[in-house]
Amino acid sequence: MSRVGTGQSEEPAVVDAVRAGDEAAFAELTERHRRELHVHCYRMLGSFDDAEDLVQETFLRAWRRRETFQGRSTFRAWLYRIATNACLDFVERHPRRPRGALTTTPAPAGPASAAAFPQVEIPWLQPYPDRLLEPVASPDAEPDTAVIAKETIELAFLAAIQHLPPKQRAVLILRDVLGWPANDTAALLNGTVPAVNSALQRARLTLKQHLPQRRSEWAAVTDPSEEERAVLQRYVRATENADLAGLAELLREDARFTMPPKPTWYVGRATIIETWTPVLVGPNAWRDWRHVLTRANRQPAVACYVRPEGADRYHALGLDVLRIEDGAVAEITAFQPEVFPAFGLPLTV
Repeated sequence: MSRVGTGQSEEPAVVDAVRAGDEAAFAELTERHRRELHVHCYRMLGSFDDAEDLVQETFLRAWRRRETFQGRSTFRAWLYRIATNACLDFVERHPRRPRGALTTTPAPAGPASAAAFPQVEIPWLQPYPDRLLEPVASPDAEPDTAVIAKETIELAFLAAIQHLPPKQRAVLILRDVLGWPANDTAALLNGTVPAVNSALQRARLTLKQHLPQRRSEWAAVTDPSEEERAVLQRYVRATENADLAGLAELLREDARFTMPPKPTWYVGRATIIETWTPVLVGPNAWRDWRHVLTRANRQPAVACYVRPEGADRYHALGLDVLRIEDGAVAEITAFQPEVFPAFGLPLTV
C-alpha cells in the first residue's frame, strides 16, 4: 500500500518559496508530481483526456491558493487534496453514469448482428499508455508501486469504479489505492471518520459486484511474459493473414470483445469470429494491415493500421487492448484512433 506522506513536514525553505510566489520554485515542485497526479485524476474520471485537463486545473488552483499551504503536510499531499476536489467538482458539473445491463447474458443464436447486445456502457473510458506509468513515483517519496499496480490501473478496475458515486470513488482510491488514513481522508472530503469508513465499505461492496468474477485469479505481474508476447505475435500474424481459424484458436470460448464508446458487447468465440469475418475476408474487407505493439493499463495492446486499396499510406483503425489468461485471449477492448496521440502513435504511417 502506498503512502502519500500526509503527516510529513515540508522543508521551511520550500514553504517560504511557494507562499512567497516564487514561480520557478512552484513550477519545479508541481512538475515533479505531474505524472502521479495525472494517474490519480485518471482513476477518478476514467478518461485520459479529462485527467490532462484536471491536472492543469489542479496546478492553477494550487498557484492561486499557494498562501494556504502551511507545510503541516507534504506539498505532494496538498496537491492530492486539490486534485481530488477538482475531480469531484468536474463530475458534479458533468454528471455521467454507466448505462446498460450489469450481467452478461448468453449470446443469442443467429447472425452476428443479432449476437450484439447492450452491456455496460462507459463511453468516456480511455486507455492509459504504459510508457507514462514508468516515471510516476515522485523523487521525494517512497517507491509507489501501489500507485501504478496492475490491479488498480487495469481497464476492468477503471470500468468498475466508474459505477461508484463520486465521493465513494474518491474514498476508495484514497484509502485502498493510495493508503491515506481515514482521518486524513475525512479532512480532505470535509467529512467524519465514521462517514469515510461507511463510504469505503459501501464502495468495496459495489466494486465487487462490477468486477469480473475470476479477477482474483489474474496474474499480478506488470512485465509481459514470454507466453503473452507469443500470443500477441500470433494475434498480429493471424489478423494480417486474415486467418480466422488462427484467431479462433487464440480466443477463449467465453472471450469478450467491446468497442468503447459503442454500447455493444460480443461474447463468445464463435460470435466474435462471426463479427470479424466481414472485416477480414468479406468483399469489403481490409486487405493490407500493419500493426504496432504497445501496452496500455499494464496490458498488451496492438495499434492497428489499414491501407485502403489505391492508397499510399496506412491509416489508424483502432487500438486493441488485450487481456490474456493461460495463453489465450480472454478479452479485447478496441478503442478509436483518437487515443493514438497519447501513445505517441501517428495517425498515418
